[in-house]
Amino acid sequence: RQAALDSRHPVRADGLSVARAKAPERRSRKAAQPRPQRKAMPVKPALESIRERIDVIDADLHALINERARLAQQVGISKHSAGHTVDFYRPERESQVLHLALERNRAAKGPLRDEEILRLFREIMSACLAQQEPLKVAFLGPEGTFTQQAVFKQFGHSVRALPLTSIEEVFHEVESGTADFGVVPIENSSEGTVNNTLDMFLTSPLAICGEVELRIHHNLMGAMSALGQVERVCAHQQALAQCRGWLAENMPGVERVPVASNAEGARRARDEDGTAAIAPMAAAEVYGLNVLVPEIEDRADNTTRFLVIGRKSFPPSGQDKTTLLVSAAHTDAPGALFRLLEPFAREGISMTRIESRPSRRRKWDYVFFIDLEGHAETQPLAGVLAKLKGQASLCRVLGSYPRAIL
Repeated sequence: RQAALDSRHPVRADGLSVARAKAPERRSRKAAQPRPQRKAMPVKPALESIRERIDVIDADLHALINERARLAQQVGISKHSAGHTVDFYRPERESQVLHLALERNRAAKGPLRDEEILRLFREIMSACLAQQEPLKVAFLGPEGTFTQQAVFKQFGHSVRALPLTSIEEVFHEVESGTADFGVVPIENSSEGTVNNTLDMFLTSPLAICGEVELRIHHNLMGAMSALGQVERVCAHQQALAQCRGWLAENMPGVERVPVASNAEGARRARDEDGTAAIAPMAAAEVYGLNVLVPEIEDRADNTTRFLVIGRKSFPPSGQDKTTLLVSAAHTDAPGALFRLLEPFAREGISMTRIESRPSRRRKWDYVFFIDLEGHAETQPLAGVLAKLKGQASLCRVLGSYPRAIL
């Protein structure tokens, strides 16, 4: 038995079994093995890194906006230390800034739409201009109208918008100095000219300082929740006309009621059972209405053009239009209109619009409102106007102003 045990556990010369002698060796080899490394900290999530980068960019933007605002203050002081905000407003300069922003965005193929870039720059300029006091801009109200949207598109939201009840009142408030500028509708791409605005220029001394083009989306709204509850639709006659096809197809038996403004229609929709309105989205928010059907205008490109009116003219921006009021001694004479227009064609000046209105001098006598490309102070238009004043019975420049941007 001992021999069997010895054969299983051989003994070394020092009296230790071979197995026991090897045990410490195994333990030392085990102890010599390197310890496993601790797991590395996880890499910072990508989203958190992006947000930190955005924070840095926001801080840079904020610093640059503050610097721009301080430079705008210096420009105002250099112009006139005791001037009002209206004295510092330069539509031709703003037009140049916006065109540059548009060119940069297109060259860089930026991710933001051109409209958003223009809106951002417009709001920055609006805030910088309003540091001392905001511009006062009169418009055909009440609040929630498309004309109010045109005010904010042209001047930004850092202005004091003054809603008035009529186009005549807008002209009068600007003439008296109560408002710095006014915004009035002049034409719609579907329904044509707003004659009331044209007629005001026959006697008003005001000048056209700018134009605004606004895409018009008409929305059916009311306090009810279903079309079947609508008994009548209230809206401005222009809105009713621009939606007549949709109304005839979808609401043939519903009464159509023309009112002074779309906002007035929205007010009635809020207060009267069974009344719906056609108005912009802003009116639904102002008057707490449900949008029953969005964008019911008959034409997808439905656009209204507005004019900015003020008490003085401005220098060229480089991309301008000019509006004239002209007439001949006898507008019923053969070739009377041709003789008024021929000088522009000869000099290659493009006419973009012409309208006739009664002159109020005698019956069947007319004046012509003409829109032309170019500025009245630059050639070749300046030379043609000098010649035209010598042959026309009436030739008045209503204004030269930057063309609408988008």
